[in-house]
Amino acid sequence: MVASRMAVLGRGVVPPEEPVLRGDDLGVLRGDGLFETMHLRGGRPWLLDAHLARLRTGAAAVELSLPPAGALVELLDAVRAGWPAEVEGALRLVCTRGPESGGPPTVYATLAEVPEAARAARRDGVTVATLPLGVPAEARPGLEWLPAGIKSTSYGASTAARRWAARNGVDDVLWVSTDSYVLEGPSANVVWLSGSTLCTVPAATTGILPGVTVRWLLEHAGELRFTAAERMTGAAELCVADGVWLTSSVRGLVEVRTLDGTELAPSPHTGALQALLGFPVPEPSGVSRRRG
Repeated sequence: MVASRMAVLGRGVVPPEEPVLRGDDLGVLRGDGLFETMHLRGGRPWLLDAHLARLRTGAAAVELSLPPAGALVELLDAVRAGWPAEVEGALRLVCTRGPESGGPPTVYATLAEVPEAARAARRDGVTVATLPLGVPAEARPGLEWLPAGIKSTSYGASTAARRWAARNGVDDVLWVSTDSYVLEGPSANVVWLSGSTLCTVPAATTGILPGVTVRWLLEHAGELRFTAAERMTGAAELCVADGVWLTSSVRGLVEVRTLDGTELAPSPHTGALQALLGFPVPEPSGVSRRRG
């Protein structure tokens, strides 16, 4: 996703090609920062308050001082001003710890059109493989020194997982614990349907990122006559579920078509769930999707 607009706290809107970060910014040197990405629909960020609340929670966990909420909202308003209402946008807010020598956090926002790949995933679904994370499912919340469930700019593991997925011919991965529980993807939560219960992995006990989109979806599951639950599950159980999806702020909800090479039965509920979330879904292209 290439930024087509950029705004910096204290400077306002700047050309997207203009340098923003110092060479000694701790966000660059150590990945020491947080971010949130919001779906811009009708020119407005969806679930803004929930995203800002998650940012505040993450900042408290890593002892990062943030500007007042009003300043952050003004920054987002500046970068989205005049954005065409009919164009989906990916609005990202980034807060780093600032220069290594000391000083205030570096805060900036970017805005770009939602990539075609994200829109195509909503239409065609994705192929997924499981990838071992190397820790027990409930190990991370018990480590008091380790901030769990934060949206950090330290994306080394996530980018490594994406490279692995590309090398192995799949669209995405789901991390699995050493005790064989499915956790989350590099940038998505997993949702599955078991009978009439819409399920996701509990963030509080596993340390995964508490997804804003998945929380909203489960809170509104009753509108589709589903109950909602947080449960642990394994890959084998997902393969026989009544539907499996990945949720994220920009892609919305995408159906998992294959898991570890196993074809999953298409769910008749995908369209209704996507409609509930309100993400636009492109018309079928007539092009065969890739299989894992």
